[in-house]
Amino acid sequence: MLNQSAPMSEVTVTEPATPPSASLGERRASMPSAMKLDSFKVACSSCNLRELCLPVGLSQPQLVHLDSLVGARKSIKRGDALFHTGDPFKSVYAVRTGFFKTRISSEDGRDQVTGFQMAGELLGLDGISTDRHACDAIALEDSQVCVIPYGQLEDLSREFSDLQHQFHKIMSREIVRDHGVMLLLGSMRAEERLAAFLLNLTQRLHARGFSASALVLRMTREEIGSYLGLKLETVSRTFSKFQDEGLLEVKQRDIRITDEAGLRALVNSVRC
Repeated sequence: MLNQSAPMSEVTVTEPATPPSASLGERRASMPSAMKLDSFKVACSSCNLRELCLPVGLSQPQLVHLDSLVGARKSIKRGDALFHTGDPFKSVYAVRTGFFKTRISSEDGRDQVTGFQMAGELLGLDGISTDRHACDAIALEDSQVCVIPYGQLEDLSREFSDLQHQFHKIMSREIVRDHGVMLLLGSMRAEERLAAFLLNLTQRLHARGFSASALVLRMTREEIGSYLGLKLETVSRTFSKFQDEGLLEVKQRDIRITDEAGLRALVNSVRC
């Protein structure tokens, strides 16, 4: 319904050998051999998340070209920001390891969590329309991202229609996710919101090789409440209610779903 980790502590950035204004052909021609596929540690073509991230469906030659874009990887410590609201938009970021939250701040200083992103998902798409980021992206644990300069991504997308199509699919997925959040906030009771959130989270984690029923929450209950439009007390009370009803086993941040069908029944009850 909704579309919706090895610690790293250093930042590793490979500067391009050619100026940003150089053409795509010039950038490829001047690319040092150290940046080629066989020695590229963060290469899309050898990444075990490639089926969940931008390169899905691309041919091997197209992947080699895409590898040339990922000239940097950046490590973000827990609690630090990948970017802030108002920062110039220059790149999109593919989460390689770790977990992030995006948030916006209201005029009265309150923070609203707008999403949670994990390995294989993209960050930074919010900056495309205005050339400035419209939210903060904060690491919930030590994380690492691949940095993809957006201007070069546009150049490559024009050359490879498959890449452009995949990028459009990702943007469409974000729109669908936003609509899902609106449904959560507009028509669901607290129990239904939390059930949908947990089912979505386990589904996404399972696609990455993790358990389909057990997870460790990277976010706090307060952050979950902010995302779902619920008070902290309501989130805590609903977790306890689910445990009492045999839907979950809860030990602080360790969650095990014991009755997936029961959770799905809660979510499906709001559908006409």
